[in-house]
Amino acid sequence: MTLSLFDLKGRTALVTGSSRGLGRAIAEGLAKAGARLIINGTDQARVKAAVGEMRAAGFATEGAAFDVTDEAAIVAAFEGFDKAGIEIDILVNNAGIQMRKPLVEFSSADWRKVIETNLTSAFVIGREAAKRMIPRKRGKIINIASLASELARPTIAPYTAAKAGIKNLTKSMAVEWAASGIQANAIGPGYMLTDMNQALVDSADFNAWLMSRIPSKRWGRPDELVGAAIFLASAASDYVNGQTIYVDGGMLAAM
Repeated sequence: MTLSLFDLKGRTALVTGSSRGLGRAIAEGLAKAGARLIINGTDQARVKAAVGEMRAAGFATEGAAFDVTDEAAIVAAFEGFDKAGIEIDILVNNAGIQMRKPLVEFSSADWRKVIETNLTSAFVIGREAAKRMIPRKRGKIINIASLASELARPTIAPYTAAKAGIKNLTKSMAVEWAASGIQANAIGPGYMLTDMNQALVDSADFNAWLMSRIPSKRWGRPDELVGAAIFLASAASDYVNGQTIYVDGGMLAAM
């Protein structure tokens, strides 16, 4: 009975930005828990390759290549799901980008690009998913937040603003949709070994600073987000709503 709480068989999960990186790790974890997957990314060839790899591993997987900053493409994708009889039970808003430069050097265009990709996309895709979840009286929405939802560092101001927005967008989703049987929560990864962080991984100075700040004394692995994702996607979290779970090696707990 206890393990069945985490069983995702019969559920379909759309994970944005899941052809690689954190999204791919989360998608694979949900698949291993029994979910049918819809892999998303902007690169059609990369999405196709990821779908092929997942199918070869024995997982029921489809692809949906669209740009999360293109509202018309998002609406069309969900209309396509409707026509195909695909019901999205689990949505993971993972797609995101990073730009690093001093705040005074950010152009308005770059600012908008980060906000649109990391925050507005979660609103638009979440809205389209919720329109379908509400009549069914069930659904799980998992937004990917960050340590930057709580703390700022130099050179990532738009990312910090977007991830702080994700934290309260998650609360807003929970407040508005909880009565319809939808749980909206977030995962806040710490410093993870990903392509997005490669420049930091390669920096001796940054690594020295990070090891001085993080109790676990190491970078996190993408697969270490899987447990939190399965929990928030499953019946085990049916009375958990509007929360952000930080998977950060204890960094936010340390002074």
